[in-house]
Amino acid sequence: MRKAEIKAWEDGILQVSVPMDPPLRWVNSYIVTEPEGGITVIDPGPHTAEAELAWQGVLDELDLSWDHIRQIFVTHHHPDHYGLSGWMQARSGSRVWMSERAHAEARMSWGAEATLNESLPLLFLRHGMPEELVQGVREHLESFLTQVTPQAEVSYIDAAVPLVLGGREWTPVLTGGHAPGHVSLYEAGSGLMFCGDAVLPQISPNVGLQPGSDPQPLLTFLEGLRMLRSLPVRRAFPGHREPFTAWAERADSLLRHHEERLDTAAQLLAGGPQSGFAVCEALFRGRVNSAHQLRFAMSEALAHLAELVRRGRAATLTAEPGGPLLFAAAER
Repeated sequence: MRKAEIKAWEDGILQVSVPMDPPLRWVNSYIVTEPEGGITVIDPGPHTAEAELAWQGVLDELDLSWDHIRQIFVTHHHPDHYGLSGWMQARSGSRVWMSERAHAEARMSWGAEATLNESLPLLFLRHGMPEELVQGVREHLESFLTQVTPQAEVSYIDAAVPLVLGGREWTPVLTGGHAPGHVSLYEAGSGLMFCGDAVLPQISPNVGLQPGSDPQPLLTFLEGLRMLRSLPVRRAFPGHREPFTAWAERADSLLRHHEERLDTAAQLLAGGPQSGFAVCEALFRGRVNSAHQLRFAMSEALAHLAELVRRGRAATLTAEPGGPLLFAAAER
């Protein structure tokens, strides 16, 4: 079992590296010390036996009990951020905060109301992914249920109302693209930002198209990224990798990355109509080694194709009987 690492930052912020599955291997949780002696936990991590033990070790090292947890804040619904919140809530009695849209995405993904485990594989089939690969994605999706069980009783964040953490008011900043209803927290006085996966150093947040969710995730992501870039951030605390300071530069790099990927996808279509899966293979050739990576790659390829269609640079073609949907370069 891997032990969670604790690193202290300014203003009473502790970074807790919680173990998770490859390829990322670690997710950043954060502890904010409250004036009365309790703590707020941001993004507790996935619900696994290893993460349970890691958190017990963190509390022991800090000489804290579960009762010290006053509230849990979740930036978005992905299992590596949201998954442990229900388990932690049951032990601490604390409230769990997330956006209403993020909670709706969680319900769509897991539990009695879930539809994603069937609708996403069907979408991939329609866009040309072979059945044997689709089955691997289906099994991969089903494997997440234990990582989000039990699910939390959630209180909804009002984006117009500041959240109080560590005795200070933080502004909720709603964005999407990586995850609908993603909430970052910004404290203007200090220039500090808890940004979840909205902006990551060194790696690009996955931007994926999913049925029943945002039909234009890349557009949403780019708009949110431009808005986040406009904020004067002194230090950002991301969901993965290390806290960083070059906020505007990193946002600019991500904006360029997606424009370049759009251009690459458009060049692929210039050679003739392509299925979404064919574009996915060309964009991510050699970098997909698991069903997890394939799901992200396929969803991201479809998100970029949807944006090309929106911009008038591509068009969808009616599928031949039994064949996949195709994308073609738009006539100019």
